[in-house]
Amino acid sequence: MPEDDSHKAEQIQAALRRRWLYLMPVVFVTYSLAYLGRSNFGFGAAAGLAKSLNITESRAAFLGSVFFLGYFLFQVPAAAYAVRRSATRLVFFALISWGIFSGLTGIIHNYWLLVVDRLLLGVAESLIFPSMIILLTNWFTRSERSRANAILILGNPVTVTWMAAATGYLIRAVGWQMTFVLEGIPSVLWAFVWILVARDKPKLAHWLPDECSEHLAEALNREQASLPQTASLRHALRVPGVVALCLQYFCWSFGVYGLVLWIPAMIRSGSSRGIEQIGLLSAVPFLLAVVLMLVVATFSDRVQNRKLFVWPCLMLSGVALFCSFATAGHDFWLAYFFLIVAGGTMYAPYGPFFAIMPEMLPANVAGEVVALVNSCGALGGFAGTWLVGAMQALTGSARAGYFSMAVALMLSGAITLTLRTPGARLKAHHA
Repeated sequence: MPEDDSHKAEQIQAALRRRWLYLMPVVFVTYSLAYLGRSNFGFGAAAGLAKSLNITESRAAFLGSVFFLGYFLFQVPAAAYAVRRSATRLVFFALISWGIFSGLTGIIHNYWLLVVDRLLLGVAESLIFPSMIILLTNWFTRSERSRANAILILGNPVTVTWMAAATGYLIRAVGWQMTFVLEGIPSVLWAFVWILVARDKPKLAHWLPDECSEHLAEALNREQASLPQTASLRHALRVPGVVALCLQYFCWSFGVYGLVLWIPAMIRSGSSRGIEQIGLLSAVPFLLAVVLMLVVATFSDRVQNRKLFVWPCLMLSGVALFCSFATAGHDFWLAYFFLIVAGGTMYAPYGPFFAIMPEMLPANVAGEVVALVNSCGALGGFAGTWLVGAMQALTGSARAGYFSMAVALMLSGAITLTLRTPGARLKAHHA
């Protein structure tokens, strides 16, 4: 390559690195705020939400899980809108909506109105994830996508980490109702930052030179040309592996969301500590998750094999959760150690997992398939939160919930192992 061409290529790559500094921070914060709106409910439940509203524990469990019914309903239409119109405008609307609905959780005292509110919160937040994945596929190539996905989804464990540490103290200071109100305000304010900074495609970003956006568009077009053409979502369902991914993510989310929403109550049942210390203990598994997500995503992009980094983590997570279940009644700290391992490893493979679908399918349907898979995850989240909460209410112990989540996680790992992913073919293509 001539020296001028080499220098020009280096300049383009240097300019493209701005994507990680300009776009990814706002993506990360936006998804973090989305996760705050859904996961602080567990702390309200641990702080006495059921007692304050004079409802049974099983009703409180349904209240926690109804979010996922709303989350399930609109994901595929949201993805279709994001592909055909604008992902950034959809996210702007979602930020304002979920900030309001999250705040109303602390104001509404009628049980059935609160059910409607949590259902609508789920609808608002259902718009965010497919929109974000579609946005990232417009900005990052195959060799970068696992890391970009991981940074997006890091908003999940990072939020739970600081929220777990801060929400306990906030509840202690102002009560659980006011905590919901205060934690809903940032989403509304952030919506205006988002709409000022985020752009649907590189060519619309003022901070990226035209030459760089054209280079990136050419690279993405070459990737699309290597994929089999699929006319619609209905046709995509016939692609081997798509239905298995839906089932796999149902089982995975059963374990994840059951753990996230009920971990404060689980720790409290085995510990005499106050709500603020429960928050600190709840944060530790997610600190490990942050580290493992970055490590796994980096190696997945380097090796270009997604499945290899997904199924072992999920199997290990299921085994660790089972060990926590087995030791919970005998040694709190040993059970807590296994809980840390389980929490870290169940989050670790998110980056490579959500890189699988854009590598199987063209852009016109990949976003909708991601939304469909994530919708199945929402059903898994509904089943996990409701069943774990109902078991705890019925038996007075979290051990049955641990066991059901452990089985679901190991099953999701086993399903992943059977998948035929495009990793080897794509690696050969790049070579």
